[in-house]
Amino acid sequence: MFPRTPPTRDGLGPDHPGLLPSGLTPDPASGPPRHPRRTARDWLTDTTCYIAATASATLTWWLMDITHHPPHPHAPLVLGAAASTALWWRRRWPTTLAAVLIAASVWLPTTAGASAIALLTAAVHRRTPTTTALTALAVASAPAQYLITPPSPHTPQTYWASVGATTLLCLAATGWGMAIRARRQLVLALTERARRAEAEQQLRVEQGRRLERERIAREMHDVLAHRLSLLTMHAGALEYRPDAPAEKIQTAVRTIRASAHQSLCDLREVIGLLRTPDGTEETNGVTPQPTLADLPRLVDEVRQAGLTIHLTHRITDDDATTTPPALGRTAYRIVQEALTNARKHAGHAPVRLRTEGAPGQGLTIEVHNPLPTPGSHHNAVPGSGTGLAGLAERIDLTGGSLEHGRTATGEFRLWAWLPWTP
Repeated sequence: MFPRTPPTRDGLGPDHPGLLPSGLTPDPASGPPRHPRRTARDWLTDTTCYIAATASATLTWWLMDITHHPPHPHAPLVLGAAASTALWWRRRWPTTLAAVLIAASVWLPTTAGASAIALLTAAVHRRTPTTTALTALAVASAPAQYLITPPSPHTPQTYWASVGATTLLCLAATGWGMAIRARRQLVLALTERARRAEAEQQLRVEQGRRLERERIAREMHDVLAHRLSLLTMHAGALEYRPDAPAEKIQTAVRTIRASAHQSLCDLREVIGLLRTPDGTEETNGVTPQPTLADLPRLVDEVRQAGLTIHLTHRITDDDATTTPPALGRTAYRIVQEALTNARKHAGHAPVRLRTEGAPGQGLTIEVHNPLPTPGSHHNAVPGSGTGLAGLAERIDLTGGSLEHGRTATGEFRLWAWLPWTP
């Protein structure tokens, strides 16, 4: 029996499943039943087969020489009708029913029509070796059938003509059944392929959603961690210096307000960028993402927050402005994350930043900052611990490399190299 197709969703199934064989109709249950229910097409087909087999039995009985069955002249007709009735269960036991009816047709010609239909059913529902064996049995039974029950002398049929006609009938039934089986297998294969394609598409959609969530989280971390760390430093300064002059307090409050406003602007820019359908960086009025030319502005911004930075910038202005967008954005995020970590863990300790490179040579970024001592106190900012992991993922996507860790001199060193294609 053919496996049944899985349940369809969203109205994608056939419009008229009753016109399909029971083996090709969608099964609403969790698993296929052992004996599927007949569809409207099955009932029509079975009724047609029963009528055809009964008519064949009646015609054969009428043409038979009943002198061969003087005790019960109507017995062949009754047995032929019984064989036709057995065809209602031909899908459940196709091999057994075909073999029994083929063997019975040797002594009862009235079952020949039913045996041909049973042979066709076996060719539809069973594999080629089984079908071939049943066909060979049917062909071999034809000579024996007409030896036991020769053709009636009242008909123009001869022995060999009857054997040849029966052989052609068996071969035609087998060929027709195998063609039906091949077509149904093709339909099932295409259905399974479509189902797998739909499942794979759903997996791709889910994977895309997951990657987009990860991308949003990474962008949020890179953008907001920098701004919020500046806010924390200025707020901490106000907390520890309540007696500071009014001018300094006003300057700190103004800086906090500007940083909060800039944080909201950065957040809006990131969300706007992530919502663009084609991944472009400047659409619908969204501010372009930072590039390598924005590094001096980033360093000045961090210096205004009170962090001492010794910058060694060995990149020409022309190269900085013509840097590929992905390279410039990645380099900016690396420096931003490094300075954010320095403020979190080293307080106001001086930081050494070196950037150098050129097209064809690659871009090198190196940051050194002292590690906090056990007795030191600074306004530490809690972190998620995913900043360096996000940097490693960014750099890996660009084909670069990243190193970070404690040095022999007691400093924390972050070194990154990015390929720079001319």
